[in-house]
Amino acid sequence: MSNMKIISIDDNENNLFLIEAFCQEMQIDVKSFNNPLDALLYVLSNPIDMIIIDYMMPELNGLDFIKEFRKSNTTIPIIMITAANEEKIHTLAFEAGANDFLTKPVNSTFFKARVNNLLTLYKNTLLLKDEAKLLEDEVSKATEKLRNREYETLNILGKTAEFKDPETASHVSRVAHYSRMLAREYGLSQKEQDLIYHASPFHDLGKVGIEDKILLKPARLNELEFSRMKKHAYMGYEILKDSNSEYLQAGAVIALTHHEKFNGCGYPNSLKGEEIHIFGRIVAIVDVFDALTSHRPYKKAWSFQDAVDFLVKEKSEHFDPKIVDLFIDNINEVQNIYDSFQEQ
Repeated sequence: MSNMKIISIDDNENNLFLIEAFCQEMQIDVKSFNNPLDALLYVLSNPIDMIIIDYMMPELNGLDFIKEFRKSNTTIPIIMITAANEEKIHTLAFEAGANDFLTKPVNSTFFKARVNNLLTLYKNTLLLKDEAKLLEDEVSKATEKLRNREYETLNILGKTAEFKDPETASHVSRVAHYSRMLAREYGLSQKEQDLIYHASPFHDLGKVGIEDKILLKPARLNELEFSRMKKHAYMGYEILKDSNSEYLQAGAVIALTHHEKFNGCGYPNSLKGEEIHIFGRIVAIVDVFDALTSHRPYKKAWSFQDAVDFLVKEKSEHFDPKIVDLFIDNINEVQNIYDSFQEQ
């Protein structure tokens, strides 16, 4: 108890001296006030562990003091000192927030027992709060570690298709950043922004199931080859759809829907307009834009402006017009992402 602090309030100096003597014997720090208004100002702005207060005082009696104090603090224990047989006062004091009572003249044994009990209970309450906060912090740290491990796993898995696909890690990074930016501007939640950022790299995961002679062909695919290439959307979905990870589930949705077109002429399911999941509509735009502005074995990279013009041309046909407008409205951020993730 030596590090705990009691506030004693009484307009009678002799009573204050008596409480100070008892506290000294218990090796508890005590600060005395003979003016309840001064005491109230002090306890409202300083750390304390207990209040011992007389009932009858000028300017502000014990009941009113407790009521005022309890408006801002409901946990610090309060002992009220009253004359004997004041049961009505006891009831009112309990209702106001007092925890216990002592009667005048104050008995040393009763004083020490009640102060010790209340301070012990209060101290244990503080320890429990500290332990709960510590546990909360530890759980938060453990959750963060698990999240970081999942991100690491997602990153490794997201690189899988790169070993067969001529598209590069820089393409994957740009798509992820473009997607998160558009999700933010579209008004999606922070969690949804996080989901699309980590899930969009899986948009072409299904290409691991496409033969190299088709995937790496340095020329335009014929009709049969293109029909086979289109299977990668469903393959990616099948790889990811049964995962318990919400990131991989989002990746499955993106893999399946990012080649759908707003006018219903896309694949694999010919979805139209808002039938296409918002993640698919977003990734459709950024994937095409980045593919156009990137060099491939079978084509040269388009200029930044030519790719932007193509998006505008395909509004309401290939692409969701609202998302295209958001892309254009944030073209400076698009340019920054484009410049930040160039091929090495």
